[in-house]
Amino acid sequence: MSAEHNKAIVRQMVEELQSGHKLDVVDALFAADFVDHSVPPGLPPGREGVKMQFAMFFVAFPDLRVVIHDQVAEGDRVVTRKTFHGTHQGDLFGIPPTDRSVAFDVIDILCVQDGKIVDHWNVVDQLGLMRQIGVILAPEQINA
Repeated sequence: MSAEHNKAIVRQMVEELQSGHKLDVVDALFAADFVDHSVPPGLPPGREGVKMQFAMFFVAFPDLRVVIHDQVAEGDRVVTRKTFHGTHQGDLFGIPPTDRSVAFDVIDILCVQDGKIVDHWNVVDQLGLMRQIGVILAPEQINA
């Protein structure tokens, strides 16, 4: 598969799963032996873990949408820089809803082979997310 084709698969995943909230896309786009190397604690590292994670995010952020800023592909790797946007209206890792709007950045690295996503690694601005929902104070809030 070409790098452009791999990028298209990742864009489809972002649009249909992450922004479109279609959990059935996981079975269509992710390989049966998919491994999430950045899985949150307590979730399995395969396709079922992806479904569980996004089901939780869709409850916490029912209006979740994702904007892709950059996408770079080389060989079977696709790197995507994107921002998740939503309103915290449901439980998130035991944190009750705050009704606050959030925008947090994510950089994903996905390995795509034979038209399927087989591996995932990411970096998430968790600190920024926790600050936005009020779990952690920003430095300017501490001395205010």
